[in-house]
Formats: sequence, structure tokens, C-alpha cells
Amino acid sequence: MAPPPEIAIPSTSVSQEDGSKPYTLYNITLRLPLKSFIVQKRYSDFAKLHNKLIEQVGAAPPEPLPGKHWLKSTVRSPDLTRDRQVALEKYLRTIAETPDRRWRDTSAWRSFLNLPSTSTTSSAVSASGMVRPAATGAADPQTWLDMHRELKQLLNEARQCLSRRDAASDSGSSTAAADASTAASKVLLNAGALVTNLSDGLRKIQESNRLGDGELRRRRDLVSNARMERDALEKLSHTVPTLSSSSYTRSNNSHSPAATSSEKAHVFKSARPTGGRVLGAPLPETAKTRELDNEGVLLLQQKEMASQDEAIDRLAEIVRRQKAMGIQIKTEVDEQNEILDALDRDVDRVNGKVEVANSRLKKL
Repeated sequence: MAPPPEIAIPSTSVSQEDGSKPYTLYNITLRLPLKSFIVQKRYSDFAKLHNKLIEQVGAAPPEPLPGKHWLKSTVRSPDLTRDRQVALEKYLRTIAETPDRRWRDTSAWRSFLNLPSTSTTSSAVSASGMVRPAATGAADPQTWLDMHRELKQLLNEARQCLSRRDAASDSGSSTAAADASTAASKVLLNAGALVTNLSDGLRKIQESNRLGDGELRRRRDLVSNARMERDALEKLSHTVPTLSSSSYTRSNNSHSPAATSSEKAHVFKSARPTGGRVLGAPLPETAKTRELDNEGVLLLQQKEMASQDEAIDRLAEIVRRQKAMGIQIKTEVDEQNEILDALDRDVDRVNGKVEVANSRLKKL
């Protein structure tokens, strides 16, 4: 019996389709043993699910559905959106984790979560349960990060498939090598679709002004690096490894050259571009920001700003001391000037007395 899926509602988004009133969509993340995907539902879909579960099971679920608020709208009230998001996540997780399977075994539950009774490859599902383009989910910043994590998992899986292919080739197993190569091609196909959806999602996020310019540049770099890595892996998957067994022939694949060790090392070591700095280009990822999500980058930025504030405070203290020393020097200079002025007056008075004494001596 398959284990229940891990369910979470990490984020929400607002649907603004043409000609319809905006409403809140709850991005439900489901993690199955072999894949993860995202389902988008509005509150009315949860209400329909609740009624169908009661109708099909004959009893209410173990967790009550959060009530509808008639005076506030989740579109205009972030607090209400957050409270309902937490309550709906608790509602779904209670049904998924309760020992009583009656509600999980209903068709309403599986249809609501789009559980894989038939194979689907989409990462986002519409409110009615039909498959919709994954770029719709990628238009939400938090969902975009979830899809990017899924893309990294696919690329890692593709590398593992190619490693198994090379190992099978070295051991002379042509069947295992062909199976691993086919699996890598399927994974890379899904990865290519995710790269396209992430790029479209970034464009929609930029149009809606939901992220700053710095975060958008960071995510563009992530997509660009993932695309280059995916292309390099695809190129490597199209090469034909040399089998150690003499019985394996490559007459049907003479158009595909064998992968060299340098190509493999380049792909498996890093897919990042190298070269000098390009003026006007976004800065590359650093070790601090590479694995951070939007909230993590914000916390890192706040920490850096706090460190800069401390440095500015120390610099301001030094400037204040320099100012005090300057004021003291000015006061000392003013006092010295007064003393010199008094000396000048004394010299002038003495000169006057000397002139009077000289005139008297001349008369004598």
C-alpha cells in the first residue's frame, strides 16, 4: 500500500483572469515517493470537497473545514489569507495522516488532489482539477522556488542515469546502458519543460512587480545556469559510450561520437559559464545566496545591512572624535591669535615710547 502524500500549503496567489473577479488560490504542494507536483485550489473547491466527503463516507472528516468569512475578502486581507491558509493545510494533513482511510479512499479526495491514477507531468493544476500550464504556478514567487527545487532534483536524477549508463557500458551490459540512457532522456525532457515554465513565470512575476530587480536577476541566473546544465547533459546523453564487451557494435549509432572524459568532467563538475566580467551583466551567484530562497536572501540582506550600520556607527564615532579635536585645535589657535594680537599692541606701544625718547635725545 502506497504511503500517504506529504501535503503542505506553503504559499498563496491571486488569480486575475480577464473578465472575472479576483480570488485567492492556495498552492498545495504534494510530495509522492517518485515525484512532487503542485495543485492550485480556491476556497470554494475545499467546500465542495468537504460536502462530497461527507456524502461518500457518511461522516464528517476528523478536522472541520474553516468557515467562510462574509465580511472580509482574502484578496484584501493578508491576515485572513494567512489564517485560512494554515487552517486549510491542517484540514488536508489531518485527512492524509489519520489512521482511518475512509476519506482518503474516496474518488473525491483523489480527484481534488489530482493523485496519479493516470500519469500526468504537469506541475500545476487548475481549480477544477484539470491540468493547466505549469507557468501559472510559476507566476507565484514561492511556487517558483518549489518548481526550481524540483528542476534541480531532475537534473541530479539525469546525472545519476548517465552515470549508471556509463557504469553499464564499462561492464559490457548494453541493455542496462540503453535503459539508463532512455531514462535520462525522459528526465531531461521534463527538465526542459520546467526551464521554459520558470522563464515564463519570471516574466509574469516581473510584469506584476512582485519581486525586486535584484531578486529577479538572481532567479534569471538560476534559470540560465539550469538551462546550460540541462543542455550539457542532453548533449552527453546523445553520445554513445564505448562498451568494454567486444560483442557490442555501434553501427546504428555511427553518427554519435563517444563522450570524452573531458566532456563528462565538464558536465558533472559544473555547468556554469566561465570568463571575464561583462559590464552591465548581473553579478554571478555566490556561495551565500546560491541555495537561499526569497526569504533567505532577504534575511541575508538585512544581516549585511546591520553589519554595514555597525561599521557606519564606528566610522561616525571616529568622525566625531576628529571633529572634537578640530574644535579644540581651533580654540587653541584663536587663543594664540589673541596673544599675538596683544603682543603686537605691546610692540607698537613700546615703539611709540622709543620714538618719543629719541626725539627728546635729539633736542638735548
